[in-house]
Amino acid sequence: MLNNFERVQILSDALPFVQRFYGRTLVVKYGGSAMKNVHLKYKIIEDILFLSYIGIKVVIVHGGGPMINHWLKQVNIEPKFFNGIRVTDKDTMELVEMVLVGKVNKDLVNLLNCSSNLGVGLSGKDANLVVASSFFPDQKDNYTGKVQQINIEIINLLLSSGYIPVVASVASDLNGQSYNINADSVAGAIAESLNAEKLILLTDTPGIMLDINDSSSLIKHLNIRQLQNLKSQKVILGGMIPKVDCCIKALRNNVSSAHIIDGSVEHALLLEVLTSGGIGSMLVL
Repeated sequence: MLNNFERVQILSDALPFVQRFYGRTLVVKYGGSAMKNVHLKYKIIEDILFLSYIGIKVVIVHGGGPMINHWLKQVNIEPKFFNGIRVTDKDTMELVEMVLVGKVNKDLVNLLNCSSNLGVGLSGKDANLVVASSFFPDQKDNYTGKVQQINIEIINLLLSSGYIPVVASVASDLNGQSYNINADSVAGAIAESLNAEKLILLTDTPGIMLDINDSSSLIKHLNIRQLQNLKSQKVILGGMIPKVDCCIKALRNNVSSAHIIDGSVEHALLLEVLTSGGIGSMLVL
């Protein structure tokens, strides 16, 4: 147990970070184990509320792959993927929207609002926050989308009034067709439009590692040139590639830093934002 002096010392050590990030905006992509484990979910919500109460603006963007797969199986639809991206036919799209917007989003908002009045649930469709287009324009029955445009006014309105927007990664195109979009991409695009201080991706790995089987090989600080080298050396592989690409794009478009951190660590957000060591990989220009 910490004694009183140690408790005060921890608060004192955090003060420079509180001062530095007061009034700044963080965009948090929420997913992975932190979304499936109820205990971790509460800890993430605690972190987000703490950051909000000390004057940091937070936007949450979420997907919900495991929940979508669970409900697809309930209605006997087999989940399909192509190069790590969900193949979304008409029936799958309807279920994706119901699960992400109607279930996952409202569960997160409810958790925030159990101890605050700050959580506001949105999808990309609200106020045309995200305008989508097809990721596979040559495939007629595939409603996997990409971000075409961001209309950030609704987010700015909510942030300026002290609310915490919670955004589901579903959007529609200019004709009203619904699309399922990768949540990392939506988080990155929103961070760019907000000129966010940080884009933080909660994942199931400690960050970028030289050896994916050895957590001690975690690289704490990288720039874009180092990231490109690690990609060409095939150190960054598989599902980490789109995450890194999303971070690089954000860094080149006004986001000060991007972070890939392990959401299964209790209070991962506070450790990354309010301590000098951090816990994951911090990416900069």
